[in-house]
Amino acid sequence: QNLAEYKELLAIPSISTLSQHKPDMQRAAEWLSKKLSGMGFKNVEVLPTAGHPVVYGEWLGAPGKPIVLIYGHYDVQPVDPLNEWTSPPFEPTVRGDNIYARGASDMKGQVHAFLKALEALVKNEGLAVNVKVLIEGEEEIGSPSLGAFIEQNKSKLKCAVSLNADSGITRPDLPSIVYGLRGLAY
Repeated sequence: QNLAEYKELLAIPSISTLSQHKPDMQRAAEWLSKKLSGMGFKNVEVLPTAGHPVVYGEWLGAPGKPIVLIYGHYDVQPVDPLNEWTSPPFEPTVRGDNIYARGASDMKGQVHAFLKALEALVKNEGLAVNVKVLIEGEEEIGSPSLGAFIEQNKSKLKCAVSLNADSGITRPDLPSIVYGLRGLAY
């Protein structure tokens, strides 16, 4: 079931740079909002921005505990050149121990992983902290709408700490924590 869900998300061509994928961007945001709601998160919303929508949800079932805001993005890079793909970019394909599709590692993989971890905790023993989730749709184009969105939603996004799940690992058997990102520097 987890792999089937992951493939569903990977199959959505949420390419933020191409205007013809605007409906796919909305579809990806709605898929994520349904997933959050199904996990027991409250106040789940697909919120408009000047560009692509932001998905927001919260689990505040740990009164008096800090709030952790987890950030991710659901948009992906374009797929060109297509002739370099062994399998179609939005038809997730398992080969050996790996799954191949656009966004499998940046960043739908990380989003799906943290959602499944949160789901397991909520359904079993609950979370030790409160959690807010913000998943945007413009990271691959420099997040042009995110600053204004944050400014307009300061109280909704208030938290003790923010966790950016958009990173990689050195190797499969070595967990990694990235504690600083360069960001865009033009």
